[in-house]
Amino acid sequence: MQMEDLVIASVDDHLVEPPGMFTHHLTAAERGNAPHVVDLGNAEVWVWDDITVNSIGLNSVVGRPRHQWGMEPTRFEQMRRGSWDVDARIDDMNVNGVLGSMCFGTFIGFAGDLFVRRAQKDPANALRIVQAYNDWHIDEWCGAHPGRFVPMANLPLWDVDATVAEIRRVVDKGCRAVTFPDNPAIKGLPSIHNEAWEPLWALCNDEQVVLNCHIGTGYSPPHPSLESPIEAWITGMPISIANSAADWMTLEAFTRYPNLKMALSEGGIGWVPYLLERADFTHRHHRDWTYKDYGGRKPSDIFRDHILTCFIEDDFGLANRHAIGMDNIALEVDYPHSDCLWPDYPEGIWRSIQTVPGGIPDDEIDAISHGNVMRWYHYDPFAVLGGRDNCTVGALRARAEGVDTTTVALDGAAPLAAGERRVVTSGDIIPLFAANAGK
Repeated sequence: MQMEDLVIASVDDHLVEPPGMFTHHLTAAERGNAPHVVDLGNAEVWVWDDITVNSIGLNSVVGRPRHQWGMEPTRFEQMRRGSWDVDARIDDMNVNGVLGSMCFGTFIGFAGDLFVRRAQKDPANALRIVQAYNDWHIDEWCGAHPGRFVPMANLPLWDVDATVAEIRRVVDKGCRAVTFPDNPAIKGLPSIHNEAWEPLWALCNDEQVVLNCHIGTGYSPPHPSLESPIEAWITGMPISIANSAADWMTLEAFTRYPNLKMALSEGGIGWVPYLLERADFTHRHHRDWTYKDYGGRKPSDIFRDHILTCFIEDDFGLANRHAIGMDNIALEVDYPHSDCLWPDYPEGIWRSIQTVPGGIPDDEIDAISHGNVMRWYHYDPFAVLGGRDNCTVGALRARAEGVDTTTVALDGAAPLAAGERRVVTSGDIIPLFAANAGK
């Protein structure tokens, strides 16, 4: 296999919601009580009743020179159009050689935190907006280009009955992926071990719906100090989901529901072999007093039967892929965030593949690059797009002739003051996160 023969399906990308997203999915009266964009001059913000989300495009930095990366932009015009325009996104996917993409939202939070906040005041309104958001995402964003996206729904997590009903509704629309906090207890919701979620586990098992848990949606790693270089926090962010992964492995429902699946979104894979080794040791060494039962199996068996991982570049993880599980690894592109390799993702993943001693067999490359995604998410782009030959890096890039990938600098778009050059710290970045959290 050559790089041009790769078929790339990503289970971790992001979209920035466009201003008119609710136009076709709410009545005029309902739109009066829905999130909407307000132009403040120096920034465009989302406003929903008394909630304001100040940064519309958190970390949407694709197409910008690297020295300008930070946590803004605050206006649509500051972003590459593919962040929020689905037709432009397809152009950017083609030039990046990416066939399929699953996209987390931005202003609502990666697990729909904004809906949960709104439900504290008006649960009926929050539920209606969740439904409208899902309709927009499935029908307009994903529906605009069949075969190019894996649809993923948000949930009214404050109400398990409503959550079950919404999953049934989106499954009827062809969606078999939902967002879910990696640790809902931190969000004030029942823990994953609480019986309140039993109807959700049962339904996801029966309908083969995957729960997608993005890093930072439950357990968020603390900044070591305000003086710490921000690289320390960025380095540890993917691995932070290991705490939740250890918790999910102990989920008793996994022993009862063979088709219940979850994904560790944007978490990388290189750390997974040690986690599995540690989990098996813990169970073997401590079970006489912990009384934890995995149905006669090891924790690592539970992981391999129920949990999906993904990575951008991970040389160590690929070299140890069999210790993770060949059925448990997928790719992530992370467009338009700063870890994204756009427009050179194929070169990045191919470089990583080439580092593996002895190479990786073609069938294993296929499983990692797209086969596992197709199987886990019931995603079949080949049937929609006329076969594999139309879905490769080479074929997609051939369609991208004329797509401009030139980087564009923006005045003042950097975490430090103009002319200032020093190590960027957590203290520089935390205020930008606080601004994005809204009020």
